[in-house]
This record gives sequence, structure tokens and C-alpha cells, in this order.
Amino acid sequence: MKHFFKLLLLLSSSLFAIENHPYIDGVAVIDVGVFKEKPKIFYKAKEAKVILKKNHYFAIIGIGLNEKAGKKHIVAVSKNKKKDFYFQVKSKSYKKEYIKLKTNKRVTLSKVDLERFHKEKAKAKKVLGSFNKTLSTDLDFKVPVSGRTSSPFGKRRYFNNKPKAPHSGIDIAAKRGTPIVAAQSGYVMIREEFFFNGNTIYLDHGEGIITLYCHMSDFAVNKGDFINKGDVIGYIGTTGRSTGPHLHFGVVLNANAVDPKIFIKDFL
Repeated sequence: MKHFFKLLLLLSSSLFAIENHPYIDGVAVIDVGVFKEKPKIFYKAKEAKVILKKNHYFAIIGIGLNEKAGKKHIVAVSKNKKKDFYFQVKSKSYKKEYIKLKTNKRVTLSKVDLERFHKEKAKAKKVLGSFNKTLSTDLDFKVPVSGRTSSPFGKRRYFNNKPKAPHSGIDIAAKRGTPIVAAQSGYVMIREEFFFNGNTIYLDHGEGIITLYCHMSDFAVNKGDFINKGDVIGYIGTTGRSTGPHLHFGVVLNANAVDPKIFIKDFL
């Protein structure tokens, strides 16, 4: 059974709707059918989040910013090779953003800083690629801080005229010291200062869903803590590669950064 999908799915008991959004930066919602027990679904060899709604199981697939539009993607159901499903990635254009920093310290890295960056990247990659089967949260997220969206998701960024990776989150400008809350319940997996992201927290919400909070002035939680949705985890700052006080808020689904607005119905 091979087909494409275009649907609106109500995912949680709170009737929060996640739209099938198979764009570069988005989420594909795939109806994999009826099973006696929850199936294991895989996308690019990574297990995907699966939810049950009205007797049907649905796979929730995050699509990376580096995917090519038009490509047909396979979603595989374990123990049943005849039940592969397909979706096609749609194109999306992004604006460019030119950011001027006072120095090139965080643009052209020294050997020492580059080594530090690679170590931090490896640590983050391990967490972002994890799949916690003991924890499962719904996909109705809370805005982590009130403020102005100073930079949307996906912008192609240039620091001091040098091209860098696309913006993999949303920047929310707010007054220094403003409390930041957890968008959803989860465990603190990372709580430390990163070279680019400054004071950073990664929360694991289970089944491949991670949220990250960067550039904070200070922390309000510790590594290993379980945090409830809406709890204060830190405060607005301008640490790391930053031009002013703000929060960089990111959502990662099956190791792919996706637009956080997809998960927040009342984003400011």
C-alpha cells in the first residue's frame, strides 16, 4: 500500500491540531494504519514517534533543513516489509539575514575554539539522536517566553558577511533576566555553556523530541532534573554568539530541527 497523504490530524487529548506539513523544516504526519499493538516506525534508520488516534497509528516525522524538495521518502514499518509508506518533500524559500558582530571571534574560530566547538557538537548530536522510550509527551507546546520574534526559523544567515548554517530555531527578543519556561515536560539532558549557543539547556521529551533553549543569562535547573511544562528553567540573556538579549528556541524531531511554530498554536 503506497500513497501520499494530505490531512489534518488531532494529536492530543487537548485537541491540539498538527497539520501534515511535509516541507523542508516541517513535519510529515503519516497514517500507517491499524495494528494490534503499537508498531515501530523508522525513517532514515531512526525510530520515529508514533501516536494512536481513533484506532489508527500515525508516524510523526521531522524533515531536515538540508533535504531536497521533490524527493520521495520512505517510512518503514518494522516486522512488515510490505508496509512501507511514502511522502514527498515540498520546497520552501527562506530570506537571508546579515548579522554584524563586533569581532570575528565567533565567526572565524581559533584552533582551540574549533576543538571546543567539535566536542560540544558531538555531545549535542548524541542527545539529539536519542530515543527515550520511557517518556512520551503530547505535542501541544507552550511558548517559552513572551516577546518579539527577532529572527524566524530557516533564515540563511551571514555573520560578518560569511555564510553560516541556516537558522535552526526561533529567536525571541525579551528583557534580560526574563524567566524562560519549559515548552513541554521532560528531562534536562544538557545544561552548560556552549561556545556559540551560550548558556544552553536541552530537554528530552521522549520518543525523539528534544527542545533547546540558548543564550540564557543563568540556569534555574540542573542536569538530570525532571521539569514540568511551564516550569522556569532559566533567564533571558545574551551569552554566546548573540547581538542582544533573546532566547533561541529550537525543536528537534528524530534528529532534525523543525519549525517550533508547528507545535505552538498560539505563538506570539
